[in-house]
Amino acid sequence: MANSSERPRRIVVAITGASGAPYAVKLLQALRRSDVEVHLTISPSGAAVIAQELDLQLNLRRPDLDSLITCVPKWSSEPAFELEGSLGEKGDERFFYHQHDDYMTPIASGSFVTDAMVVCPCSGSTLSGIARAAASNLIQRAAEVHMKEQRKLVLVPRETPMSVLQIENMHRLAAAGAVMLPAMPGWYHDVQRLEDLVDFIVARILDQIGVDNALISRWKETS
Repeated sequence: MANSSERPRRIVVAITGASGAPYAVKLLQALRRSDVEVHLTISPSGAAVIAQELDLQLNLRRPDLDSLITCVPKWSSEPAFELEGSLGEKGDERFFYHQHDDYMTPIASGSFVTDAMVVCPCSGSTLSGIARAAASNLIQRAAEVHMKEQRKLVLVPRETPMSVLQIENMHRLAAAGAVMLPAMPGWYHDVQRLEDLVDFIVARILDQIGVDNALISRWKETS
């Protein structure tokens, strides 16, 4: 959809309970470096995965957003992400946090204009809830809003192997206009570190939602 000249691009980011928390954090960092407005929501299962994979405990009622967006995995050789200013528990003028069970937030309504939504990582239950239009939390409701308003919806499942039912859910959503972007990193961009594989997926997500990035070397790209 066309972007309003009176506001920055608005991107909704949802983190659910599939493996792949480093993808979500790197995505938030990339969006923070851009000029977009971010609306974040996290499911309890998503917080559990963050705790397991990033050793970061989040209280979803009073989250330490600074710790989340500056988090660097123990295995990473990258320097700490530098955050200008503090996000606190609710964010700032470009970063907003919404409780996963609060249907009164702006992103639960189609009248609140957004440009895209990314569910990263996307759990099987979230995939199913969106495919059946049976929202049981704000994440699924916001995804349904993007579907009905015909806005870009990018789903990043991370599951293997996949059952027939999961494949059917992905097919149904893709046929309805969602972008299925499984966390399946490529190896053709001169991979040297684990971070390169994370960057590959995040770069592809950013491409889909129209955010410029230089996280990876493009295929046969000339300088």
